[in-house]
Amino acid sequence: MAWYSYRPYVTVADRRRKAQATARKLAKQGRVLAPVELASSRIATTFWGKAWCKNLEDYSDFANRLPRGRTYVRNGAIIDLQITTGQVEALVQGSELYRVVITFKRLAAKRWQGFKKHSAGKFVNLLDLLQGRLSQDILATITSRDNGLFPAPLEIKLGCSCPDWATMCKHVAAVLYGVGARLDQDPELFFILRGVDMQELMKAATASAVRAPKGRTSATAKAIADQDLSEIFGVEIETAPPATARPRKRGVKMKSTAKRGQAAAQPESAKKTKPVAKAKPRKPHAHH
Repeated sequence: MAWYSYRPYVTVADRRRKAQATARKLAKQGRVLAPVELASSRIATTFWGKAWCKNLEDYSDFANRLPRGRTYVRNGAIIDLQITTGQVEALVQGSELYRVVITFKRLAAKRWQGFKKHSAGKFVNLLDLLQGRLSQDILATITSRDNGLFPAPLEIKLGCSCPDWATMCKHVAAVLYGVGARLDQDPELFFILRGVDMQELMKAATASAVRAPKGRTSATAKAIADQDLSEIFGVEIETAPPATARPRKRGVKMKSTAKRGQAAAQPESAKKTKPVAKAKPRKPHAHH
């Protein structure tokens, strides 16, 4: 049996204390850490996070090692996790501090082009994409094992500094789940990791809108023109209200009209008339 099998068991509480102490030490050295911290026992709650975890669990290649990884990520063992194009690097606290590096093949160009063509015109902003507010057709395409966007085991290369002989040790499994938790917070990282530009989807939607038949209103083109992509990830998009007729100014004209109406409603007897001047009495003629 391998020498590392005899290492003393480390309790969850001890591992947490070690992880916190290591994080403080690295922070003092100037390293900016991005630990995986769960708000509850659930690793992921959004579409992208849950879809990532489900994709891992759907492959028998990973199934036997994933449960230990879930325990590690829930216990706060991942003190740093960084996602860049095609790569995830992490520090995981076990009996020692281990460095995990996982590389991913970029999404195949043919598959990406096919997805762009299939989804063109079927959503109008990136916020819907990032929040998973899409049709069942698009969601099914994204998660498809044959034509979807998620990586298969053959597209993933695993590496850990621990002495475990297994291809996927518990530290690697924890990091893979940690990616799912991170996608809950920042789903844009999925496209960065897969090496594709998600704004190309909007360009494809725009091109589809431009090719719309003449005389047909293009809601897609209007929505794309109205949105500010620099704010789309944190601010709800507001559209300008439709133009309405200007309200009539309250002024003399309105007031005088009201008066005319009141005057018209009065009976003839109540209307004021100009008094007629009385004739002056004539002086009597003098009789001679």
